[in-house]
Amino acid sequence: MKKALKWIRNIVICLFVFSIVQVLILKFIPVYYTPLMISNNLSQLFDKGSVECEHKWVPIEKISKHLPQAVVASEDNLFIDHSGFDFKQIAKAQEDADKKGKRLRGASTISQQTAKNVFLWQGRSFIRKGLEAYYTVLIELIWGKERIMEVYLNSIEMGENIYGAEAVAQKHFNKPASKLTAEQCALIAATLPNPKRFNSAKPSAYVQKRKYKILSLMKKIDPVDFR
Repeated sequence: MKKALKWIRNIVICLFVFSIVQVLILKFIPVYYTPLMISNNLSQLFDKGSVECEHKWVPIEKISKHLPQAVVASEDNLFIDHSGFDFKQIAKAQEDADKKGKRLRGASTISQQTAKNVFLWQGRSFIRKGLEAYYTVLIELIWGKERIMEVYLNSIEMGENIYGAEAVAQKHFNKPASKLTAEQCALIAATLPNPKRFNSAKPSAYVQKRKYKILSLMKKIDPVDFR
């Protein structure tokens, strides 16, 4: 029993040290490939026999200042102020689920989404959610808001097999991410709830409606400009 406990202790310590090293390294090195990309590519390989992945890392200085504003307005309007978790939104999501008797809707912040996409697998297990919370705390402490936003805008899925601001800007608008307009950024943000279903290049009426709502919200929140 003592040997088993010692092994468990050593494994926990090693995993803890590994996670710290992971986060420290990725504070300075671009995130070129994520578990989400790997998962999607493996599915493509088994289903179609080929892989498609549009992704190009660019520093935040080469991303339109409107895009951070748009994703904050759309996804997480307290991003600058919270410490990684929006407890009011979490409580509201739980309350809505209890009232309607439906599955708990997502209330993840940009920080949580970044932690999940960069370090973890997809899914809804308690283990994964616990690790997501742990990595969220780490990146808030070690990376800070600017780096979290930079990684988020470069790694999140923004279309079918399209990851990051530069890839979607080139693919859907034939321009670099630095040249995206406020309206184009709002369109991209409008598709984020389901980028496989919604297309910023060919927006549906629903996406157009979300776009105008996001543009309105962008004017009401404080500027989010890391350029």
